Amino acid sequence: MPMNESKSNFVDYVKIYCRSGQGGAGSRNMRREKYVPKGGPDGGDGGRGGHIILRGNRNYWTLVHLKYNRHIRADHGESGGKSRSTGKSGEDKIIDVPCGTVVRNEETNELLFEITEHGEERVLLEGGRGGLGNWHFRTPTRQAPRFAQPGEPYKEMTVILELKLLADVGLVGFPNAGKSTLVSAISAARPEIADYPFTTLEPNLGMVEHRDGRSFVVADIPGIIEGASEGRGLGLRFLRHIERNSLLLFMIPADSQDIKKEYRILLNELEQYNPEILDKQRVLAITKSDLLDEELMELIRASRLPQIPYVFISAVTGYGIQELKDLLWTELNKESNLLSAQEEQEVKGDFIITELPNDASDSKMSPEESEENAQEENKEE
Repeated sequence: MPMNESKSNFVDYVKIYCRSGQGGAGSRNMRREKYVPKGGPDGGDGGRGGHIILRGNRNYWTLVHLKYNRHIRADHGESGGKSRSTGKSGEDKIIDVPCGTVVRNEETNELLFEITEHGEERVLLEGGRGGLGNWHFRTPTRQAPRFAQPGEPYKEMTVILELKLLADVGLVGFPNAGKSTLVSAISAARPEIADYPFTTLEPNLGMVEHRDGRSFVVADIPGIIEGASEGRGLGLRFLRHIERNSLLLFMIPADSQDIKKEYRILLNELEQYNPEILDKQRVLAITKSDLLDEELMELIRASRLPQIPYVFISAVTGYGIQELKDLLWTELNKESNLLSAQEEQEVKGDFIITELPNDASDSKMSPEESEENAQEENKEE
């Protein structure tokens, strides 16, 4: 394996080509049976093409299953048959994705929808409707129509799937600030920990148990350095995972030369990525406080710290960990941090949910709207 190839199975960005199924053509069959004079038309309708459907699945936490399966095609509908038999509908293609997946049109970069709940289904591309058989086009003056309706064509699109982890608290800090150590101390997660920068190369989630059985989720992302917005270090690739967080926990070591300066650098990099992130609640954790005594802590408190709630912690000794949990829980449950039911409904209303057709008959075109097109198709043949 080349040295620059990642060994990780964490994939949070993938581009795939999708194509729905084409509708089956209607049948032009004429009834021909012994002892049935003037049988007339009895061509059946074509089956509809298969849909491309995205479905949320909480058992997935990455898009790695789509990394090597980037061409998704649904089945075409089959043509109608004699005796007014409807053709078989194409099988739908269901793509399971993790909760928190955002879907964009690759060509226009338009946000199509996002999957946030387990079992939630969205139709990405509808299959073509099946064409009507010649039985639908009989009239008193045209008793033996020898034409039928073709099926609707398929739809295709290249889409970008981005995974944004769903967590309550996002950890922000420079490399070696103690983020992974904190996650391992307050949750059952076991991220890689070492004494060199950029140990964390992929996001990690941890479930934090609080008092009385309450809990919240924290997300640890790779460290940010000055100039990350210009591509230095690991860049800002993983910052999409804290866009959904309700609260940002800034982690700065106690042995930093200027805590406020480092805090401003981190804020600036977040603003370069997405200014809306700065609207989130913020808490400061001064890590590695086991290196300090009470006198040094007082000196740091007396210095010009950022005007946000802060706490001294040490993930190694456990100092301040419970106080940090209490502070995070309090900030998470502030009135300004909670969406009202009305606001939540408005957020969900930003996207249109496409309902699945119940059966093939519901998806047929009417004879009135398409008789002329069917005649033109017959002439071309």
